[in-house]
Amino acid sequence: MGCEMAVTGAVATAGSNETSGVDRLVSWVRACTDEVAHAAAATMWDEIDAYAVHDDRGFRSEVESHCAQVFAAFTETLAERRDPTRADFPWTGRHAMRRVDLGITLADFMKAFRIGQIALWDGVLEGVAQDPSTKDSALHIVGQLMRTIEVGSTAAAEAYLEAQAFQLADSARLARDLLEDLLEGRPPTVRPRLEMLADVGISESAPLAVVVGSLALPAGRSPDRAAHALLRSALNNPGRGLVVVRHDEVVAVVPVEEGGEDRMLTRVRAGIASLAGHGVFPVVGVSSVHPGFLDIPEAYEEARMARRSLRGRSGVQSLSRMSTLDYLVQTHDRTVRRLVRPQVRAFVQEDLAAGGTFVETLRRYVACDLNAKLAAMQLHVHANTVYYRLERIAERTGCDVRRVEELIDLLLAVSIVSGSE
Repeated sequence: MGCEMAVTGAVATAGSNETSGVDRLVSWVRACTDEVAHAAAATMWDEIDAYAVHDDRGFRSEVESHCAQVFAAFTETLAERRDPTRADFPWTGRHAMRRVDLGITLADFMKAFRIGQIALWDGVLEGVAQDPSTKDSALHIVGQLMRTIEVGSTAAAEAYLEAQAFQLADSARLARDLLEDLLEGRPPTVRPRLEMLADVGISESAPLAVVVGSLALPAGRSPDRAAHALLRSALNNPGRGLVVVRHDEVVAVVPVEEGGEDRMLTRVRAGIASLAGHGVFPVVGVSSVHPGFLDIPEAYEEARMARRSLRGRSGVQSLSRMSTLDYLVQTHDRTVRRLVRPQVRAFVQEDLAAGGTFVETLRRYVACDLNAKLAAMQLHVHANTVYYRLERIAERTGCDVRRVEELIDLLLAVSIVSGSE
């Protein structure tokens, strides 16, 4: 082997020049660097699935080069009789960025680094076998190897985390820009944005829904980043959709499989419910299902409308689950509000200020199909109490709650006034 020839020459030269055993081992490792790096890479491909899936000669060659660079840092610092420093690993950042780009985890990256160090030590032991007189010198090399591992692995881990943070920041910025374009009705054209949409299952012809969430907070308290991060995490489904923190809300564009709206809503509700344990109580609206990303502006407005219907109460409201009355109330304009008769407005405002007993009785009465006894059971009061309250409502508003037309008009007016309070 080339290494055996090299060590023979190294030993002869070493003997004539009385060089130390350490220097002879350094010469051995230098001569065998390429072979050891090749063996190390082969072991990585055998033992680490994340490497094995990349059947790419270019990447494998890059990994071998990285191993050789680490081995060179070891031999140089050993030859110079000094401890290794971070400056001896200037290329680590480039390699870490490459691993992040390929989706290789930090754990796998560090495992590969350890495999390389084991291969290096095996190379040193092979040198000792070729020149037994260097056995004692190998003990000194153990310390240097450990220091190389410590500094090198720390540099590798830090570089990986920096590369990952850069990628996340870059991805978040791309997602924000992409969402803004979609909300403006501008279809993506540049390759990175098209690739991001494809990666998360969003296309011009793939059904989707938009989810918009904000935080229900006490008066005078502003949301913090941690709460928004929790809300974003609750709406996030890795690899399925686009989730962005936008101003004071979190916006998610969610792919919906055919017939899968109920499953999508169940997942959203479960995610939001899980936040209660963290003291976070979001107000979330969900749009109806739309045929593709060209409808995202309309879907976004639907989700905001559904959220408004909750009137600041924590929970999840889907537009497709809203009643026609709720929808009409949310789409009313100033003219509609002015059409509400003054006595009705005054009645609703006064009752809401006093706790909303009459308004709640009216709504329960309608929900029970005008069955006062059933409404009384649900309100936990006597039926006569419900009859009395309905009479008072009729007196105060001038509406006959026994006539369907007047009752619908009154209920709509109550919802409009309540929603504008």
